Formats: sequence, C-alpha cells, structure tokens
Amino acid sequence: MAPPRLYLDWNATAPLHPAAREAVLRAMDLFGNPSSVHGEGRAVRAAIEGARRQVAALTGADPAHVIFTSGATEAANMVLTPDFRMGRTPMAIGHLYYSAIEHPAVREGGRFAKDQTSEIAVTSAGIVDLDSLQSLLSAHDKSAGLPVVAVMLVNNETGVVQPISDVAKIVQAHGGLLVVDAVQAAGRLKLDIHALGADFMIVSSHKIGGPKGAGALVSRGEVLMPRALIHGGGQEKGHRSGTENSLAVIGFGAAAEAAVEEHDKRNGRISQLRERLEAGMSAAAPDVIIYGAGQTRVSNTTFFTLPGLKAETGQIAFDLEGVALSAGAACSSGKVGESHVLVAMGHDPKLGALRISLGFSTTEDDIAKAIATFAKIAARRKPAGEAA
Repeated sequence: MAPPRLYLDWNATAPLHPAAREAVLRAMDLFGNPSSVHGEGRAVRAAIEGARRQVAALTGADPAHVIFTSGATEAANMVLTPDFRMGRTPMAIGHLYYSAIEHPAVREGGRFAKDQTSEIAVTSAGIVDLDSLQSLLSAHDKSAGLPVVAVMLVNNETGVVQPISDVAKIVQAHGGLLVVDAVQAAGRLKLDIHALGADFMIVSSHKIGGPKGAGALVSRGEVLMPRALIHGGGQEKGHRSGTENSLAVIGFGAAAEAAVEEHDKRNGRISQLRERLEAGMSAAAPDVIIYGAGQTRVSNTTFFTLPGLKAETGQIAFDLEGVALSAGAACSSGKVGESHVLVAMGHDPKLGALRISLGFSTTEDDIAKAIATFAKIAARRKPAGEAA
C-alpha cells in the first residue's frame, strides 16, 4: 500500500474544515429558496444571514456590508470598475492602480480598459513601493475621476505582508478608493477593514477551509458602491443577483467562525512548524533561496528557489514522492510559468520557485516528511550549469 500523501498547498485551497463540513451537511436539509417568504425560505435566509455575520466578524465589518459572490475573482471583477454610484448618483472613477504582485484576478483590471490601468512597482523584498504609489497618484488626472488603488494584504506566493495602513493614508490623501485583496490574509492575520483603512476587502471561502464557490466583497460603508456585475432578481440588496449558493455560503460562514476562534492557537503552532521547515531546508541545501525571509510574512508560507532545479521539475519530483506543493500560484489550470511576482521583485524567473504552504491540520510529522523529501530531491540536483 502506498504511503499517505502529504498536502502542502494550502494557499491554493484548504481542505474542508470539520466545522464547515458539518454546517454544509446540516444545510442540505434547508431546501427552500432564500427569497421565498414561507417558512422553508425563511429558514434558509436565516442561515445565510448567520453566515453573513460570521464573515463580517472575520473582516471587522458590519454584516450589512458583506456581499456574497461566487468567489474572490467575481468579487474583484465586481469592485474593479469605473462605474460607481453614490446612492443613485454616478461617480466619476478615472483610473485603476494595482501593485505589480497582485493576483491575476486583480491584474486583469476587472471592468477597466487597459489604458485605464497602471502598475505600482514593488521593492526587491516584494513590498509595494510607497514612493511609486505616491508618484502615480500625484500625477493622476483628477478631471477624469477618482483613482482606485488595489493592493493585496498578503502576497499569495511569498506570504509577505503589505503595509496597507500606509497605503491607505496615501490613497486617502489623494481622495481615492482602496481595494484590498485579503484572500491569503484571512485566518492568518486578524482583519479589521476599518483599522486598515480599506474601502473594500475581498475574501474567499475555500482558502480558509470553506467550500469552493463562495466569496465575499466587504465594504466599509454603503454610500459609495460599484455598479452590479450580475443583474437579475436583485438579491444581495441588488448588488449581486442570482439565488444564493446557500450550501457554500453557510459552509463559508462556519469556516470564518472557526478561523476567528482558532486564530491564536492555530497560527502560533503553524509559525513554529514553518520555522522548523525552513531550518531543515537550509541545513539540507545551504544555497536554497527563501523569498521574503527577512520580511514580515504570514506564518504558513515558504516560497523558495533551489538552484539547479527548475520549478516544474521540482513540482513533479515532490509529487512523485507523495508531496503536493505549488510552483507559484494556482491561478490557471495545469499551467507552470514564470512567476510575475519574482519578475516584479527583480529576480531571475527562469528557474522559477516552489511554494510550500501549511494549514490547520499540518503536523510535526508532516514537516519531518517535507524536510526529508526536500533533502532527497536537493541531493540529486544537476550540477550548476547543467539542465535540470
């Protein structure tokens, strides 16, 4: 019998949390349409509103300001638009500025035209360059409308935490709107949309142990909102039409509640595991490059290059040893390409990098296996200058 596989790709998706699984199973008996006024419909509506409160607690927001979507990508496409309303009055939005290390869901620009978008540089440490942001916003054409700035809280590849509060001060000084992708931060950092100074925050269910197919756009208020992306029956207060995916939303809420309740215990333990992992990797291969090692990172992420080993070769080698990890972000099906994050940081992307990410069920034995597998693969690398 083959040994059990080891899953170390939590930044791509998390296994279903037991609390989310139980919530989904219970929700399967709630078959009513949440927009119906009869008892069956009201039961589903009550469960959805309970999930809304749970996601609000995760993000430090008012439950009335949580809009459920099919995922983070839809939430990004909804909020990244030049079409905003203040009440019923159109607001002029002129340009989108996003950091060079954003997820493709943001880098694509949503509903902005390509000539309405600009990239904010990052430092070699993978941190948004505040001087670059200041320069771009100082040159912004105010006559075209307000600027929208999109900067992620935690980079999905390196795990480096971005200085969002500092970004928010610059954006506010120029009268702009700040959109924060908090997908990789949720459950790993304590979130508070108000303390961060974000106008909008994006979160995802399956990254925190909830079901796939649910996410949320969280706003700081309700006065200034993007025009709906999906029109129809007017669900989610008219912001996102379509019958809610109640099973996924209810599971999302349960995972959000677990993330809040388990935060301190979970992240302290994972931090210790990550430290042990990186120490073991460095001992086995002193030339390993761990990106962001000297920066503030979330506790679960290790993004590394092993000289002499191409990313795709390494990913396959680990997989054959029964270890699942990523070659960068899992943003397109089956694709292993150059990391735009490494390019933005000024590193040579040719060899690429591998990402190990841990989660709430990762154990010390898992780390021991990961180190042993890493050492085995590192030992059979091709000498420098030879093709791997």
